[in-house]
Amino acid sequence: MSEAPRDQRTWDVLIAGAGPSGSRLAQQLSAAGATVLLVEALEDFSKNAFSSAALPLSAVERWQLPESVIASRWDQWQLFGPGESRRCWAADAPLGVVLDFAALRRWLADQALASGTQLQLGWRVCATETLSSGLAQTQLRGPGGREAVITSRFVVDATGEKRVLMGEPRHHPLVSGSGVEWVLQVPVERWQDWAGRLSFMLGSRWVPQGYGWVFPMEPGRLKVGVCRLHDSGRSQPPLHQLQLQLLDRLGLTGDTVVDRHGGLIRSTIRRREAHQRGALVGLGDAVSTGNLLGGEGIRHALTSADVLAPLLLGALAGRGRPLASYPNRLRQKLGWRWSLSGRLAQRTWLGLSGEPADRRLERLLEGLQTTASAEALSRLLFDYRFERYGVRALPYLLGWASMATKKPPCRRGASDD
Repeated sequence: MSEAPRDQRTWDVLIAGAGPSGSRLAQQLSAAGATVLLVEALEDFSKNAFSSAALPLSAVERWQLPESVIASRWDQWQLFGPGESRRCWAADAPLGVVLDFAALRRWLADQALASGTQLQLGWRVCATETLSSGLAQTQLRGPGGREAVITSRFVVDATGEKRVLMGEPRHHPLVSGSGVEWVLQVPVERWQDWAGRLSFMLGSRWVPQGYGWVFPMEPGRLKVGVCRLHDSGRSQPPLHQLQLQLLDRLGLTGDTVVDRHGGLIRSTIRRREAHQRGALVGLGDAVSTGNLLGGEGIRHALTSADVLAPLLLGALAGRGRPLASYPNRLRQKLGWRWSLSGRLAQRTWLGLSGEPADRRLERLLEGLQTTASAEALSRLLFDYRFERYGVRALPYLLGWASMATKKPPCRRGASDD
């Protein structure tokens, strides 16, 4: 929808950004009776659909995601590197899914529309201010330079790392990373080599200060990408160059590129920035919910919407000052392991830049191959179960100890008790 927003005296909530967090919040607020205007700068959800979009099955069940947004299922982890090493962990049942991110965004927006939200595609939120009355006045710009001014009781910045309205946090520097991802059309027999598994390429000879990945989608299509943290003290090769090198080493050069997209992830490490200023509230990556360790954001975005929705409804109903508890409630919901993952990410990825770091990573992976099953790796990487595996692994990441025992290249269904 690109027409100007429908005239309404005052909306309860204007939400900037129809990503996972914005659409999820809009659906919950509208279902509870609030009037919600959801504004999205893209005119089509398939544009710049950047997200490797791997989720554990628990997330699919928690948010009741339909089959229409699931591109494939996986039951294995495959790690290439450092160097030419290759390891595999396999489970006896599916562990998770790879999502069609564009389809996920469309489905979430449809859920919001069905609940009564008004959606405006192709309109950008430019600026907002809290008036002396306590209401917010927000400027929008649409196709052809058309402008509109919207009055609402609250404005939610769900524009992700762009933080269009929240801006960069004061006194809390942002750690940033960037990634590129291509969707390839490959022969089905070659697709079978990657089907059913999440594959990662680790080590400085693959992607210095980052990692690469190959995720299966529907038969004949693969997501292939690279990402890394930014290091102002070191010269870094172009991501496009690293992507081409990755494709060449994996034998995927020459396949048809169906789509190219890229994006940024930016987050504070301590996650202590302001979550509200007047009538403006931040959501999702706009308040650092992204996972720098694994470049993951969908589950965290949806969780942040689930935390904010009842608090915002309480504020609309005039029940005290419920939004004052929002930062603490969000941290409690995401947990201490999530916070630790941000600190560990900076140490891990920025330090992965040479042979000494590769040797530490090799020892870590050897230890995990000895002690961990595919299910355990999922709990480590998705649930941040550092107290069981990560704390054991931290000394090896930091170079304090070594693991020397080797196992065969694939573990299937092993117990981690």
